[in-house]
Amino acid sequence: MKNIFRLILLLLLGVVTVTASAATNDDAQPSQVERGDLTEAAEKADGFSAKDVIFEHLGDGYGWEVPFNHHRRIPLPVIVWATDGLHVFSSSRLEHGHVYRDGDITFKLGGADSKYKGKVVEVKADGTEVRPWDISITKNVCAIFIGMILIIWAILDVARWHRTQGTKAPRKFRGAVEFVITFIYDGVIQPTLKDKAPKFAPYLLTAFFFILVMNLMGLIVVFPGGANVTGNIAVTLVLALLTFFITNLFGTKHYWKEIFNPDVPWWLKYPIPIMPLIEVFGIFTKPAALTVRLFANMMGGHMIVIVLTLLIFIFAYMGPAVTGATAVVSVLFSVFMLCIDVLVSFIQAYVFTMLSTLFISLAQEDGHHEEAHAKDATPLPAAQK
Repeated sequence: MKNIFRLILLLLLGVVTVTASAATNDDAQPSQVERGDLTEAAEKADGFSAKDVIFEHLGDGYGWEVPFNHHRRIPLPVIVWATDGLHVFSSSRLEHGHVYRDGDITFKLGGADSKYKGKVVEVKADGTEVRPWDISITKNVCAIFIGMILIIWAILDVARWHRTQGTKAPRKFRGAVEFVITFIYDGVIQPTLKDKAPKFAPYLLTAFFFILVMNLMGLIVVFPGGANVTGNIAVTLVLALLTFFITNLFGTKHYWKEIFNPDVPWWLKYPIPIMPLIEVFGIFTKPAALTVRLFANMMGGHMIVIVLTLLIFIFAYMGPAVTGATAVVSVLFSVFMLCIDVLVSFIQAYVFTMLSTLFISLAQEDGHHEEAHAKDATPLPAAQK
């Protein structure tokens, strides 16, 4: 334990020393430091912009950043459908503001003053920019492919074990995967959906593992991690829409009856359909809640860590002593937040799966238990008493 503690202290001291020496700039303008305008000073030095760094890390891109060297990127394929047809080329051809000419078509990335900032655009002869149909393999798309491969490999590995070993319990990573599957199925899906659990378990377990793997991969700095997939509202919206369609397409007659003709006093339904409108509105608020909850929690965690790290470079213009102290505090809090984010990654995957299970379960009610309860509550005639 003492050796581990010493190793952590040595690593922390190394990070502080390297960061302080790299971040300190002797040419910082004294007037800016005296005014306390740290952010402005940081942005003017070496073109550093905290806002651009934050959005660069949180957003998608046509290349994968190389750790500790963001001037280089791992190129990814750009696939666009321009005015003359399909074009496929490497994203490295568009780096650092370069223009790429493929046949008679010129492509470039939209600049800071363009409404297509950071996106591949087609440049016309008159200089106007047109956005082509873009189906490129971006960083988020590539991360999704990698995550899918990992999930399929892990699940098929467990299935292969039980196919050859029967009911013998697996160990190590294979056993951990089986434990998670059993925990979600026996603890969430089976108690909620009961006899209909096998019908919806494949989707619910897939959603859980996809969210969990994407959350954890987003916390890893080096390739293939670092992509903020679940912090992208488009991804969380698609996941929520899948739950929305499954819930409503497989909904029972009793479910739809309770929406358009709920069992409430008549004056809440006629002549103004107050309750039916509320129930219909509730159909769409459920996927909206799933979308925003997952997106906001994962994006917020990434943003906090990035801001804590950027404080080192912002306070670098206060001198080496302040930079060193800020580096210690920022690194400690960043490590703490990353540990919290690991826990949040599991919690958010669990919550999304649990809520999706509840929504699907509510749409599977057939009303038979209510009729049976009503019959049991019916008073007996006087002759039978």
